[in-house]
Amino acid sequence: MAEPEFTATGVRIDQRLRSLTRAGKVRISGGRLELLTSYGSEIDSAPVQSVRASRPWFAGGDRALAELGGRRYLLTLGGSDPAPGEPGPPAARRFIEAVRRAAGRSG
Repeated sequence: MAEPEFTATGVRIDQRLRSLTRAGKVRISGGRLELLTSYGSEIDSAPVQSVRASRPWFAGGDRALAELGGRRYLLTLGGSDPAPGEPGPPAARRFIEAVRRAAGRSG
């Protein structure tokens, strides 16, 4: 099995006003994005080419929006960010860049 291109644990995954998990996992591996519960059960997955990832305009903090097959998820990827003034991008930005890189998109 190939090494995952991106993995984040302890991710809060919400859909609309419903919390699906508070300690989930986001993984990009083998050309697919997977959203998993803390127990490893799949919430949703899709090929990265069909995933839209962006920063939400309405939320602060380290959050990202992911749209998989028309279903929108709000991901809170905090907790793994470097301290202010230390090098390294925030987890939400790393997630968005990883989706674009895995899908072969730039920008």
